[in-house]
Amino acid sequence: MTRTNKHKNFSRISEAKFRQLLKLFCLDLTAVQITELTLLNRNTVNRYLKYFRERIAWLCEQESPFAGEVEVDESWFGARRIKGKRGRGASGKTIVFGIFQRNGSVYTEIVPDCSQKTLQAVIRGKVDLDSVIHSDGWRGYNGLVDLGYAKHLRVDHGRNEFVNGHAHINGIEGFWGFAKNRLARFRGMHKQTFYLHLKECEYRYNYRNENMYKRLLNEFKKRPLK
Repeated sequence: MTRTNKHKNFSRISEAKFRQLLKLFCLDLTAVQITELTLLNRNTVNRYLKYFRERIAWLCEQESPFAGEVEVDESWFGARRIKGKRGRGASGKTIVFGIFQRNGSVYTEIVPDCSQKTLQAVIRGKVDLDSVIHSDGWRGYNGLVDLGYAKHLRVDHGRNEFVNGHAHINGIEGFWGFAKNRLARFRGMHKQTFYLHLKECEYRYNYRNENMYKRLLNEFKKRPLK
C-alpha cells in the first residue's frame, strides 16, 4: 500500500501516524513511551526522532547574531565527577558555551576548551558589536573590549558575587539548569547524540511559550524531511 506523507520524503509511515509521532515527541515523551502509544517499531521511532532532532539542530544553527543585553557562560555536561579537578579544569566532561539574549533566545555550542581564543571566536560570530556583554570573571573573556565590544560587565563568582548592579548571568545559568534537569533522564550519550539532545533543549527553551507541534509541523511542510 502506498502512503502519502507531505512532511517526510519517501516516508514509510502514514501522514496520520507521522503527526501522532511528532505530537508525542513535542510532549517530550521518551522513545519507549512513543513506541507503546504509536505501536510503531522501536527502530522506526528512533529513526524519526533523529530526523526531528537533526532538523531542530539545523534551525538552531541558523539563529541571527544576538544583540542588546547578552550573557555568556560555559557549563560542563557529563557523568558525575569522581576524581580530579573541578570547574573549568574538570576532565571527562563535555564543555558547552552558551550565549543568552535577555528577554530572548539562547544559543549553545560544544567547544574543545575555555580558552580566550575559543570563546572569543564564538562570540565574534554570534554577538553584535553594539551589544552589552555580561560575563563572570573568567580570563577567557579578557580582551572583548579590544575586539570592539565597548560594553563588557562582569560579576566575580570567585568572591561570591552573583549580581553587581545591572551585571549578572542569571539568564544563561537558568538555561543550564533547565538543560541538565532535562538531560538527566538520558544515561550515557555519544558526543553526536549529545549534540542533538543539547540543541533540542535549546529549541524547547527558546519556544517554550509557543506551540512546538504546530511550529515543527509547519517547518516540515515547508521543508520536508529527507
